[in-house]
Amino acid sequence: MNILILGSGGREHALAWKLSQSEKLTQLFIAPGNAGTASIGTNIPVDLGNFISIKNLVIKHKINMVVVGPEVPLVEGISDYFSNESELKNVAVIGPQKNAAMLEGSKDFAKNFMQKYQIPTAAYKTFGKHELAEAYHFLEQLNPPYVLKADGLAAGKGVIISDHLDKAKAELKSMLSDAKFGKASEQVVIEEFLDGIELSVFILTDGTSYKILPEAKDYKRIGEGDTGLNTGGMGSISPVPFADKKFMQKIETRIIKPTLYGLQNEGITYKGFIFFGLIKVKDEPMVIEYNVRMGDPEAESVVPRIKSDLLELFIGVAEGNLDQKLFEVEKRHTAAIMLVAGGYPESYKKGDIISGLDKIKQSQVFHAGTSFDKNQEVVTNGGRVLALTSFGESMQEALEISYKNAAIINFNNKYFRSDLGKDLLKFIK
Repeated sequence: MNILILGSGGREHALAWKLSQSEKLTQLFIAPGNAGTASIGTNIPVDLGNFISIKNLVIKHKINMVVVGPEVPLVEGISDYFSNESELKNVAVIGPQKNAAMLEGSKDFAKNFMQKYQIPTAAYKTFGKHELAEAYHFLEQLNPPYVLKADGLAAGKGVIISDHLDKAKAELKSMLSDAKFGKASEQVVIEEFLDGIELSVFILTDGTSYKILPEAKDYKRIGEGDTGLNTGGMGSISPVPFADKKFMQKIETRIIKPTLYGLQNEGITYKGFIFFGLIKVKDEPMVIEYNVRMGDPEAESVVPRIKSDLLELFIGVAEGNLDQKLFEVEKRHTAAIMLVAGGYPESYKKGDIISGLDKIKQSQVFHAGTSFDKNQEVVTNGGRVLALTSFGESMQEALEISYKNAAIINFNNKYFRSDLGKDLLKFIK
């Protein structure tokens, strides 16, 4: 099969790395890809917002399946576009249609969906830009911290948590009246704060049956001890020590099954990944958010733990017989450490030469924000630059190997968090 992966980050490199191991693969294309994906497939420059360009690429290279990495094309309806184009309708798309992608595309839609199907989540209310006074009044009824979420897509940056009412009101005004996140914050969801520890759970589904992928814990803040600004993710660990069999059964019974039932009840056929952003409150799982694609940086620790042929699983999604496909998970632990450019998640420089890649042993390097310069040197091309993933018999061993290799790679103003996993030590017996 000829496969096209859309995207250019660490998630896409991880998916490409895994798919490249399949005996059913003929040719692998990544659009636009990065310096890492170039070594296992063919990178093709493309604007992910230009569906006609993607269509032409699919026809030219006789693509049989498209795997959509990031959320924006899904929310904008790329799956529907393929279904409606006569030349593309036989091409399998791994990723939900636009009406299902609203689970990530609109926080308000997702919260209403959870409420309708009794899926545990935080209490909330949604406000538009002409309802600022009402929104202020609602905030005043809540106890701090105050949680504000831009309704639409804001590249993982649209959530504000504040301990102070005055600051929360100022941020709310900035979001609603001053378009802090552009169109994404034309509506804002105000939520009660949930106190607990987070984890990410993923399923792959053909719309009826599903496989629960390895769970992960990611780290969103830039600073040690979960301080500072939110990022796209500073690393991830799998499995999660507190997500034992009993806790995962609660997640499946109370969250995964009702979500799939709700989608079916709404007449939505969902083919692809569902990412459940969860929080453990006391001993109960609750949903913080849905995403409609694989996580990043979670993919860099989750995908390596999938022992089965990922392309075979994707074929099961496309054909509606995923339940008949073999699914095995590696028992060993993985830890992915993200190396980022100095200044990220605010302003940072691109184009710095990366050295040490050829000296890495025992870790898989997943490229996130990289490209080639005119001399074909690998250079930085994003805020999150590389993820180093290692296996270990324990979480600590996997982290130790990743950190050892993180010290070997160099680029100007390289930064990584050195405290990943410390919050999980108390759950390890």
